[in-house]
Amino acid sequence: MAGVIAFPHLVTGSEMAAIDRQAIEDGRLGATVLMERAGARVVETLQARWGGLEGLRIAVVCGKGNNGGDGFVIARLLAEHGVAVDTYVGVEPTAIEGEAAELLQRLEGEGVQPLPLPAEAGAAIEALRRCDIIVDALLGTGLQGAPRAPQARIIQAINDCTRPVLSVDIPSGVNANNGQVEGVAVQAAVSVTFGLAKIGHLFPPGRAYCGVLERVDIGFPQSAIDACGGMTYLLTAAGIARSLPLRRMDAHKGTCGSVLVIAGAAGMTGAATLASLAALRAGAGRVNLGAPASLHDILEMKLTEAMTRPLPEVRHRRCLSLRALGDILALMPAADALAIGPGLGRYRETTDLVRRLLARSDLPPTVIDADALYAIGDGTGFLRQGQIITPHMGEFSRLTGNSREELAANPVRFAVTFAQRHGVIVVLKGGPSVVASPDGRAFVNPTGNPGMATAGSGDVLTGILAGLLAQGCDALCASLCAVYLHGVAGDRAREELGEWGMLASDLLQQLPAAFVDVITP
Repeated sequence: MAGVIAFPHLVTGSEMAAIDRQAIEDGRLGATVLMERAGARVVETLQARWGGLEGLRIAVVCGKGNNGGDGFVIARLLAEHGVAVDTYVGVEPTAIEGEAAELLQRLEGEGVQPLPLPAEAGAAIEALRRCDIIVDALLGTGLQGAPRAPQARIIQAINDCTRPVLSVDIPSGVNANNGQVEGVAVQAAVSVTFGLAKIGHLFPPGRAYCGVLERVDIGFPQSAIDACGGMTYLLTAAGIARSLPLRRMDAHKGTCGSVLVIAGAAGMTGAATLASLAALRAGAGRVNLGAPASLHDILEMKLTEAMTRPLPEVRHRRCLSLRALGDILALMPAADALAIGPGLGRYRETTDLVRRLLARSDLPPTVIDADALYAIGDGTGFLRQGQIITPHMGEFSRLTGNSREELAANPVRFAVTFAQRHGVIVVLKGGPSVVASPDGRAFVNPTGNPGMATAGSGDVLTGILAGLLAQGCDALCASLCAVYLHGVAGDRAREELGEWGMLASDLLQQLPAAFVDVITP
């Protein structure tokens, strides 16, 4: 059975500051050493991203804290490389203290004298436009609330100068704790963050300001990272590759697991089809689809590899009836995993069927999605320990009683609280998706894109989840692998089709290659 291996922490700004302090207090690293390393990694990124530094003119805009200290190092190293550097400070020089002041003195010792950016907006924009690239080292991860003057004015000038921006650690104006932007924020082409990614890099709207995120190592000891006590993690390809189930050389369909999908109603055979095919694409040996009897012939045409099981339905409604319960229970002993909900519809008798089925304690590992979540409503007593629920924000709002706005402001906390309270794995779908475990851990998925916001995408995820469960992954491991691979498939589809024309079936086509991408990076 595959298990969950270690993933890197995903931290808040305050947790990262604690890691900084711990590393310094341990005596292993000094603050200036960390800033020197950070500056060097940024210069390396500039070289790699822009094909070398020769002939470039770069503006470095610095603040007064550690972020500004990083900026002073960057400016000095660029000057040592022979780059034309314009260095600006966003505060009075007397406000710069501590290690940042020491690094400013080193910069001035190299003959580089930082200047204030002109106060008049047009003049500031014109000054920045003289450069090819802007390095934003103004505010960093310590920001709370909206940037104040003159920083807000400088951020606006950086955006208005229409030059590519590399942000140091996080774009100035983005809250590292939650990704919120309360005022103005730098729109970066690249963000270089040190040691660990921050929550603000991954969650909207901050995610849109970061551009390409580069996470670089500057030598934080693992002991300092562990001491921060954080329980939020970032999914990575390497971690997912080591978590996927392995196929034996003598594998056959009977050893690769059997999935039972309960799905479909009139007008929604697509949801049932997508979930069933996704389970097979994820490696399940067999899939049985239980659907309303009158839809059987349609599904037989749509599905070649899955087996369809006609179930009793509500006359004239073409959705599952209560009489289907006995038939479903008869199919259950052969199932290694159950997926229920895609396209079931919300007719009252179907809803009652779902509730009666979920009330049983002898279900195989179960994924509850879509209309099955609607059937639960706020009756969370139907949930059983170890089950997986896959709500989007609207469905999660109904389950929790919290508004979408409340959930969006802190999705990690709400997902973890729900998982702990009910003993289930929560796969909270969104950009990004969050997987929360009853043990208090949360995992954030960096893959995927807005093109996946199309009908049926969630049904594909449900099928992948069920397919991995059937192959022996535990509920948490299956959830982590499924959301990551689902996103990789979406990213591959975007590369081929763009974000506007993607269909959920495109994810199915890309899923085998997504597995290959992860297993053989």
